[in-house]
Amino acid sequence: MISQPTTVPAASQTHLLRRLKDGIFLLTGVLCAGMGLKGFLLPNNFIDGGAMGISLLLEITTGLELALLIILVNLPFIWLGYRQISTGFAIRTTLAISLLAVCLVVVPYPVVTTDKLLISVFGGFFLGAGIGLAIRGGGVLDGTEVLAVWVSRRSALTVGDVIMVINILVFGAAAILLNVETALYAMLTYLAASKTVDFLIHGIEEYTAVIIVSDRHEALRTMITEELGRGVTVFKGEKGYGKRGYQQHDINILYTVVTRLELTRLKDNITRIDEQAFVINHGIDDAKGGMVKGRPLH
Repeated sequence: MISQPTTVPAASQTHLLRRLKDGIFLLTGVLCAGMGLKGFLLPNNFIDGGAMGISLLLEITTGLELALLIILVNLPFIWLGYRQISTGFAIRTTLAISLLAVCLVVVPYPVVTTDKLLISVFGGFFLGAGIGLAIRGGGVLDGTEVLAVWVSRRSALTVGDVIMVINILVFGAAAILLNVETALYAMLTYLAASKTVDFLIHGIEEYTAVIIVSDRHEALRTMITEELGRGVTVFKGEKGYGKRGYQQHDINILYTVVTRLELTRLKDNITRIDEQAFVINHGIDDAKGGMVKGRPLH
């Protein structure tokens, strides 16, 4: 009997590729975060915000190993992520944080600089790159965001409010236990890290939603679909009161999503077709499907 060759279903291949990509993001994130910690922050007694900042502050004040503290501080957040998000998220987060702890013990990172400004900026950059890449891989290296989501669901505070409160407490403790200068540099480190995280999550292709109200809507629709190659949703609307006074008649309202790099070109083309067009644009966190390049959701 001749055995038939086995083939892997396309869905399984896609799943394996996605898991492989997640693993690469997590591993790269761990290495970047380790560089930020051992190459910049840790040798110079600098701290960051969030759970990482708490771990660094405890390491400085107690002398315990940072690798152990990172695991202990993040354990409650991992449990919260398991209860509130998913088992897969908790597993990836546990793996990422455990790898970071091992990385801090095993990998011999060089101490790059002792200049305080460079430590704050580039330490924050590498740490933020690590956190951002870990998030792209479906896990986190800093569990305070999980806590922020949990609190925001049960109170009037937003996620940003909760993170801000946590960091105020961390920086205030740093000012009391260490000194005000270290706390101020910690704020700079946190800003550098948060901006890097934002860039890696949203990327240079950050999406922008654009709403266009114009009498020349058909020409604009053709321009967007044929020249830019983007999709358009057409809403049926009715004009109200504008700079031309009160006008009561039906009009088509265009809604499209473009990347940040395409926004200027779109606006220039809109002006070329109709200088009187009313245009609103605002950033969006993510987009999936249609004629945009969606990011995978975890």
